[in-house]
Amino acid sequence: MKHLIIACSAFLLTTMSYAQFQVSASTGYSVGSAEMKLGESINSTGTENEYGSYGEGVNFQLRGTYFFNDSFGAEVGVGYLNGSDQTISNVYLPNYRETDAVARARAYGASASIVYKFTNNIYGRFGALIKVAGKTEAVVYDKNYYVDEQGTTVSQAFGLSDGAYSETNYKEDYHGQFPLGFVGALGYKYDLNSNFSLFAEAEYYGISLKRKDSEITEFNTDIVSADGTVVMAGFYDIDNLPEGYNKNTTYVDNLDHANTDSSKKLSQKVPYSSFGINFGITYRFNGSSKKQ
Repeated sequence: MKHLIIACSAFLLTTMSYAQFQVSASTGYSVGSAEMKLGESINSTGTENEYGSYGEGVNFQLRGTYFFNDSFGAEVGVGYLNGSDQTISNVYLPNYRETDAVARARAYGASASIVYKFTNNIYGRFGALIKVAGKTEAVVYDKNYYVDEQGTTVSQAFGLSDGAYSETNYKEDYHGQFPLGFVGALGYKYDLNSNFSLFAEAEYYGISLKRKDSEITEFNTDIVSADGTVVMAGFYDIDNLPEGYNKNTTYVDNLDHANTDSSKKLSQKVPYSSFGINFGITYRFNGSSKKQ
């Protein structure tokens, strides 16, 4: 027991002599990886799949790293992802329907990693990644002409001029279950002085989210005449949704064939994986005895 205490004390003293803490701030841009089908584009000649990842976009990170010695350290970080628009539905059928629906991530994440310095300038880090807050926001524009089953305009039957249409704009926020993923990066730092350094790094995120629920937060439908004049504003709104829309939807793993509750849908996993480049600045606090 005495020898164990001596060994542990020696290890702690050695660690403390090299201990150094630093904080880093960075921003960067990521492109999607491990992309999955997110939606479709439809026109009068055919249908095309749309693939992507909600991990694509601009990110901002703040990290704190504690080095135990010249090579090894532990790091925790927080970040925000301002995701790029991903096509969910793009429909263009003249005089029948036009839809432009995109979704993008607005997510906060956290990570815990191990850092290893290969040299004084080159380092790598790897660890666990989680999403702690945020949403996937869908923004939808939908234009529907009043036509019958044969595609003949029947606007006049509703007291409207021929060629009238409904114009709907709404937003829906999707939330996911608690995810766990992987983060890895390889970087290069350039020392400006004993405290400040600049760095650039290539970073990979491997993570997917399983949908839990969604909420329509904005909704408006106007009835518009053929010349573009709004003849009935707010025909539908957030408190008066049309048939087929639910303000709140829950995503589950199982649905009975007899289910008639349209507010329940089967869940799915959506990709947030990405590969990106970050640029930032690091401030190193003075170590206990050894400075870099």
